[in-house]
Amino acid sequence: MSAPLTVDRPALEGSVAVREGRRLSFAEFGSPRGRAVVWMHGTPGARRQIPLEARRWALEHGVRIIGVDRPGIGSSTPHLYPDLLDWTHDLRLLLDALAVDTFHLVGLSGGGPYVLAAGAAMPDRVHGVAVLGGVAPTVGPDAAEGGPIRLAVRLAPLLRAGRVPLGIAVHQLIRVARPVAGSCIDLYAALQPDGDRTLLSRPEFRAMFVDDILNGNRFQSTAPLNDLLLFCRDWGFSPADVRVPVRWWHGEDDHIVPLRHGRHVVDLLPDATLQVIEGESHLGGLGIAQDVLGTLVALGRRRAPRGA
Repeated sequence: MSAPLTVDRPALEGSVAVREGRRLSFAEFGSPRGRAVVWMHGTPGARRQIPLEARRWALEHGVRIIGVDRPGIGSSTPHLYPDLLDWTHDLRLLLDALAVDTFHLVGLSGGGPYVLAAGAAMPDRVHGVAVLGGVAPTVGPDAAEGGPIRLAVRLAPLLRAGRVPLGIAVHQLIRVARPVAGSCIDLYAALQPDGDRTLLSRPEFRAMFVDDILNGNRFQSTAPLNDLLLFCRDWGFSPADVRVPVRWWHGEDDHIVPLRHGRHVVDLLPDATLQVIEGESHLGGLGIAQDVLGTLVALGRRRAPRGA
């Protein structure tokens, strides 16, 4: 039986003070002086949810990937934002502390709305955005119909009332399952469509997910519940407000965020293209992370007037 694959620690890892005495934690991979790419993890997930292939590509191509923990995961202070747009004020402080002026963004699944918010709020600093199977709006005129996210919309009052005790319960469950985390990933993979099952069977992806889950949930686990509540609210911006270039990848057989949701949001974005990943499901974008990064940085540097 082969030894489990080990995952190298990030080149830099820590936390930065943001508003109201809170902190956001981060992890850096690739070239420490390269052009910056902010990587927003899925739901659930944490700052290390970045494929090993993407980390190697970043080092080889002079790119600095910064994974950011959302509040309530890793070392980031628990906090529920009034809307997704409000998160961008903390992102500004984090990037200022890391001496990052302009940057690109990648958002997987639940990270998609966060990177779109940054594109809307900071057109003077964002060169381009990549979304991998991103969540669509659920309320208001931009809402997409159907999909599993509708269950969260119906359960939002219960989630709002019980998010703290539920977060504690999830955290305790993960602590108990730590010794068999790899087996839990295998069980989850066995229940997924072919695309995700194949991806999670690859040793490097399995090791990355186990490392991210164990490190991200070491202290707390309320971020996924916060995400669900925010996705069920008005986001604080419209896709039409995101005027930076957006490149969207979506699995053809995505069973969590339907492909029609991706098409719906792309149609609302002023400057966006959609690439359907044939035969892949929800995690398909992670399997082509090198292509995603290459396409993103090839957009070049974009500078909009301050105050745009």
